[in-house]
Amino acid sequence: MSSITGAELLIRLIERQNIRLIAGIPGGANLPMYHALSKSTQIRHVLTRHEQGAGFFAQGVARATGEPAVCFATSGPGATNLITAIADARMDSIPLVAITGQVPTSLIGADAFQEVDIYGLTIPIAKHNFLARSAEELLDIIPQAFRIAASGRPGPVLVDVPRDVQMESITVDIWPEPGRPDPSPVLDTDAMAEAAHMINTAQRPVLCLGAGTLRSGASHLALQLARKADMPVAMTLQGLGAVASNDPLSLGLLGMHGDVHANYALAECDLFIAVGMRFDDRATGKATTFCPNASIIHIDIDKGELDKIKTAHVGIHADVAESIQGLLPLVREQERPSWRMRIAAIRQHNPPQTPIKALDRPAGIITAVANTCNRNPIVVTDVGQHQMWAAKTWPHNTPGHWLTSGGLGTMGFGLPAAIGAAMATGKKTICFSGDGSILMNIQELATLAETGADVTLVVLNNNALGLVCQQQELFFDKTLFASTFTHQPDFTALASAFGLPSFTLTPNNAATVLDLALNTPGPALVHAPVCVDNVYPMVPPGADNTTMIQGDSHDRVA
Repeated sequence: MSSITGAELLIRLIERQNIRLIAGIPGGANLPMYHALSKSTQIRHVLTRHEQGAGFFAQGVARATGEPAVCFATSGPGATNLITAIADARMDSIPLVAITGQVPTSLIGADAFQEVDIYGLTIPIAKHNFLARSAEELLDIIPQAFRIAASGRPGPVLVDVPRDVQMESITVDIWPEPGRPDPSPVLDTDAMAEAAHMINTAQRPVLCLGAGTLRSGASHLALQLARKADMPVAMTLQGLGAVASNDPLSLGLLGMHGDVHANYALAECDLFIAVGMRFDDRATGKATTFCPNASIIHIDIDKGELDKIKTAHVGIHADVAESIQGLLPLVREQERPSWRMRIAAIRQHNPPQTPIKALDRPAGIITAVANTCNRNPIVVTDVGQHQMWAAKTWPHNTPGHWLTSGGLGTMGFGLPAAIGAAMATGKKTICFSGDGSILMNIQELATLAETGADVTLVVLNNNALGLVCQQQELFFDKTLFASTFTHQPDFTALASAFGLPSFTLTPNNAATVLDLALNTPGPALVHAPVCVDNVYPMVPPGADNTTMIQGDSHDRVA
């Protein structure tokens, strides 16, 4: 067999992982891998306008497909620009393989041009890190990177490849098998039996579904379990859509900005079944008082999450889908009329606050978008008040169609992630962003225009950093400092400059504009001026989940 370069070997190994999209930006240290990538007939490269955009594009691919995705960056600033996307992927358990070029091995440690120890920098935030010292090592490193990214609790893996390793010649006699996820942990039959007994004997159980439910493809199984045992279902921010919003058993969102009745129901439950969730502080509030009357069953693929925040009476280290499949025959079919009546009473005394649905209000615009789009879209959000309004207002009826930055809460996530999701799936994708968030990665409008991805970007413009304003108003003497904008760009003119169809939404043109922007294939930007509507309820940071501020959800920040 003729020899190939390390860069060509790298691309062939990635092709063997069935990768079809790579986002990134070339530079001096990764030009050999780009030269090799130019010859690939399998992989489409997407030239983002910032490496953070490449990382979030890859996240959109991974979140929408459930499979590992790849991004490229050069050494130095290119690599450091990926750090936020890598940290975000770690917090939200996203399988990402970030491949960076590095200065030649002979110059590592010499403060060479564009040299940064990206391996060392990402040790705290990546699931695993590799520094390739030879082309031969890539034969092991690349399959391992994909295996690690997809195994157990998914996460990001960094592979740093020096330029001389990319240029090195190698002859490959035997190709390694592609990296595949490790087998799931073996179910503990005693723990499963004990968990089933606890469910069968509980009087007021609540099932809570997190991102792990969706990652394992277990939504339909979770609903079967809930219906068989007659248990209401709460969801974390990342778990929305695991059970449809309009299902009679759905309690909706729990936590800081969750549904009031959901937080009160959890305070009264006697059994809390946490499935694929990690007891994040935004979900639990003050952990010591979360579900104070409940025994806890915790099912998670990450053993390190068991007993980390809340001690479980039964901890099950296992794949969520396999766990629920194991529980279903052990759980008794029953009805819990008294618990249903109590839940109904809690709902009646704490009805969902009905936001104003006018078209100068976030909830009104999100509702109008949902009612207009006829293609069951993927919904992506940035981070801020618009994110919370979308979480609370959008009809989450399709598992896996809700993509948002949860654990790290990264502004600028939405647009590049939406492009990645749309291109990977071919599905209509709607991105809700705020005027603060969109400016974090506004340059990716060029990527959107260039790719023609089927993304409608809806910018809810309240002329402020809305959630910052809300906390300043509530907890910092109503002193709005460094959180409102005295100058705003013309977003429609910006979009047009990038070559995108653009519209400003008004109550008079809403029906026409939304139909055109949402139901015509291809990209578009909709600029939607809105009031600053505070998102209620709100649990103050560090407070008990029942200590909710239930202010007027129509408050405006002046």
